[in-house]
Amino acid sequence: MRRYLSKFIHYPIGFNPSNSFPLNCEMGSYCAARSTNRQASFSGNMHEYATRAFATTSCASLSEDQPKDNSVSDMLVDSFGRLHTYLRISLTERCNLRCQYCMPADGVELTPSPQLLTKTEILRCANLFVSSGVNKIRLTGGEPTIRKDIEDICLELSTLKGLKTLSMTTNGIALARKLPKLKECGLNSVNISLDTLVPAKFEFMTRRKGHEKVMDSINAAIDLGFNPVKVNCVVMRGFNDDEICDFVELTREKPIDIRFIEFMPFDGNVWNVKKLVPYSEMLDTVMKQFTSLKRVQDHPTDTAKNFTIDGHAGRISFITSMTEHFCAGCNRLRLLADGNFKVCLFGPSEISLRDPLRRGAEDDELREIIAAAVKRKKASHAGMFDIAKTANRPMIHIGG
Repeated sequence: MRRYLSKFIHYPIGFNPSNSFPLNCEMGSYCAARSTNRQASFSGNMHEYATRAFATTSCASLSEDQPKDNSVSDMLVDSFGRLHTYLRISLTERCNLRCQYCMPADGVELTPSPQLLTKTEILRCANLFVSSGVNKIRLTGGEPTIRKDIEDICLELSTLKGLKTLSMTTNGIALARKLPKLKECGLNSVNISLDTLVPAKFEFMTRRKGHEKVMDSINAAIDLGFNPVKVNCVVMRGFNDDEICDFVELTREKPIDIRFIEFMPFDGNVWNVKKLVPYSEMLDTVMKQFTSLKRVQDHPTDTAKNFTIDGHAGRISFITSMTEHFCAGCNRLRLLADGNFKVCLFGPSEISLRDPLRRGAEDDELREIIAAAVKRKKASHAGMFDIAKTANRPMIHIGG
């Protein structure tokens, strides 16, 4: 049983299950820099130690995500037994912002429109995945709200039998005016990206104005009953790491889930480990000001480590792709706007579904192509330094 469970339980860097105490860290320079004063205060506070120890583990069982009937196709199961029930669909490579961590300053070459999936092709692919067992779809981009047929796409996706969640990740610039109709069309979950609460810093990071529009979209989502409204915040040293507790304050009165995301390397975003603020450091920062912080039990497929704070209507989460990956529980697949299928965000491997679609492939052939790609998925992504050296597309091509 121990050997069986070890396939699914990922212990974070530096965590030794035999004594539940961090022994080492692959980020040696980071640990050396923070070891003296933080370890001293850490050892003197048992409540803080208990919270941190719980923060490195998940008590949920992967069996919760296993199919209860035969509706899930083998197409969605990889060679490590991971069941993929979550599909992210990028609707466009275009965006109305130019975020520095998403694309280079001079922009990126976009795929010509004829080579992007049409609405009909998107819906056919989506139906193929949902009929095989996918129960959650997230629409991404680029910026999905700038696609003119976004409402029609949502309406038709929401009618797919077996789909439980239709979500969207958006920068919020155009969301406030479009969200009422999108909700009517079946959108039932939303993530809004916001990396700073300071308008001038927003303009610097995104190379555009629009901070007030994003805030309006967050409030509009709350008013329309989305609960929680997830706010994605990429934390970068020297830019917004001083705003972490300000973001936490947003959860006090409103049903907002602030999701702090470690800075990740992609082509063109000039990733540097010096800009990375590790999860452990972000957690330290929050715990010092919000002492009632408590870890909640996460689902085995969650990408986020989730926490509540006494008296707060919302909660906070940490997405730790770089320092404590969650590959063992990954249930995500990606369909890019150009029709390429990608089984790992950080893996360079892609295979086209558009080309066989356009030459008249039947569903069975498409399932075989998808299944073969899923079976080739690796146990985990490479370490962050290897990822930084590996050729991969810019985030705006892959889909947020």
